[in-house]
Amino acid sequence: MISLAPNPLYKSFMDSLISYLEVEQENNEALFNLKIKEAVHLLLKVNPELKDILFDFNEPGKIDLEAFMNKNFHFNVHLTRFAYLTGRSLATFKRDFQKVFQETPGKWLLNKRLQEAYYLINQGKPPSEVYIGVGFEDLSHFSFSFKKKFGIVPSSLLLK
Repeated sequence: MISLAPNPLYKSFMDSLISYLEVEQENNEALFNLKIKEAVHLLLKVNPELKDILFDFNEPGKIDLEAFMNKNFHFNVHLTRFAYLTGRSLATFKRDFQKVFQETPGKWLLNKRLQEAYYLINQGKPPSEVYIGVGFEDLSHFSFSFKKKFGIVPSSLLLK
């Protein structure tokens, strides 16, 4: 994720999209494609450094698995995507992961996300904001997993 600083051009662009919602949606594919191109041009005008991110179509090479996972564990993506982004097949990713972390990717991701969530909630952030930011899809699964690991519900940390 990349945070974009507020810019009047962004607001103007977003405002221009509202009128498209009010118009009949049939046969507007050409207009939508133009708006997508406009959005990309706008992003590049305001943030030229995004060029390397938006237009890097190279196949990723095999990269440092430990550094990559420690930096990106909070993204809620499938293991196949993590494998691809680290330049590995799924089988190689799982094998390399086991060598580096001495546990399966699924268990490691769950524990890492829960540890990060514990820290953030302990710092005063509400669980309803934390669960998505650490890679969980829904609050009930997060709460269940948190209680199973730590023996308490996430909200009880805020009461300490």
